[in-house]
Amino acid sequence: MGVRIAAVDLGASSGRVMAFDIAADRVDFAEAHRFPNGPVRLGDTLHWDVLALYQGVLDGLRAAGPRLDSVGIDSWAVDYGLLDATGALLGNPVHYRDARTDGVPDAVHARVPAADLYGVTGLQVLPFNTIYQLAAAQGTPQLAAARQLLLIPDLLGHWLTGARVTEVTNASTTGLLDARTRTWSTELMSGLGIAEGLFAPLVEPGTVIGELLPHVGAGSVPVVAVGSHDTASAVVGVPATTRNFAYVATGTWSLVGVELDAPVLTEAGRQANFSNELGVDGTVRYLRNVMGLWLLQECLREWGDPDLTGLLDAAAGEPGLTAVVDAGDPAFIPPGDMPARIAAACTRTGQPAPGTPAALVRCVLDSLALAHRRAVRQASDLSGQHVDVVHVVGGGARNRLLCQLTADACGLPVIAGPVEAAAYGNALVQARALGVVTGGLPELRALVRESTELVRYEPNGDPSAWRAAEERLTARESGAA
Repeated sequence: MGVRIAAVDLGASSGRVMAFDIAADRVDFAEAHRFPNGPVRLGDTLHWDVLALYQGVLDGLRAAGPRLDSVGIDSWAVDYGLLDATGALLGNPVHYRDARTDGVPDAVHARVPAADLYGVTGLQVLPFNTIYQLAAAQGTPQLAAARQLLLIPDLLGHWLTGARVTEVTNASTTGLLDARTRTWSTELMSGLGIAEGLFAPLVEPGTVIGELLPHVGAGSVPVVAVGSHDTASAVVGVPATTRNFAYVATGTWSLVGVELDAPVLTEAGRQANFSNELGVDGTVRYLRNVMGLWLLQECLREWGDPDLTGLLDAAAGEPGLTAVVDAGDPAFIPPGDMPARIAAACTRTGQPAPGTPAALVRCVLDSLALAHRRAVRQASDLSGQHVDVVHVVGGGARNRLLCQLTADACGLPVIAGPVEAAAYGNALVQARALGVVTGGLPELRALVRESTELVRYEPNGDPSAWRAAEERLTARESGAA
């Protein structure tokens, strides 16, 4: 007997509710509802319109019905809502691309050294991590009045059920979770003047957190905590056949890494800026954030959203590796005139600035492929996890040029798909909680393989060209060139 499951999958540019019909041996799905999501600037601050997001979720759940057996929510990480003593939301959540955290990591590290933080959390330094957002919010009326902090998927889950919990895979992106024990680090909170009571109890993926409240209008349906960080769900949806794989979960960001059984909290890992984010079934996602398709999305927005297919075809005809930039450069985090910033980065490093949109797109995709290469190789070296194949999942799996360039750069076969990996992982964790499917991650991934079309890309071209490009980029970063 099968079940009907709603997987709410929220990205930085859009949200969607996917309706899955799952039985022990099959998975079928369709998009029930899609809705926009994006930043709203009010004064000097960039916010999320979380009420519009919630309305989109409600509309999607009603469209996915009339009968649902469970609901699960995943979203991007680090951002949060603050609730007062009555449970009211204290303003729209601030967007992680807001400038309020500029320079804040250094101030935090003056109180708790970066090496000490990494030794507990295993988290790479990104200026928008929750720990730095909270430091930036110190002294504000909202934080002073706050009695509870909920990350975005947990906030929406609270509005759907009344429950106040924090799912552990997303909690691991805050910079306040002990990566070894999978519990809140009250010592870190105390050292930074953060009230321990601000944080809700932790739950693992697969926990039923409550039932939909009557106002939702979808009946008394259980809501299941899934890998609520979308990358945690996406890694569940990787159709791997062995453990010897790397993944590139692509979208606005590229999350590149390997799956491990335990965190790697070494100084070498910290220097390489690798994160130990927690995964489903006690796993660890040992990864590095790469800027991802945000670079391309912002270029397209600046150009008035031209035909992407034609641009990619033209970019494929451009000479490769003419110019590459560091796809992890924080200068690319804010929105606005990305083509000019990329051209300036090329000029600053002694490379020719791309002269046409096609050349700039090729620069972006070469840079992303090179960043994927570096992250895959370093993840393997630092963790000791051998890699035989790279799985590209998420929106970038549709980008044939990026997938081929990633295979060429890594010198490994790339298997692309599914595009909806996060929704697959979300739904399958729910189905397992309901008892419809059984087994661990290998069994869940077998269902993904059997239910989706995959495309394989073999590496070709000159491997030495990628090695030389990586050496040049490394030299520029170290100031040797």
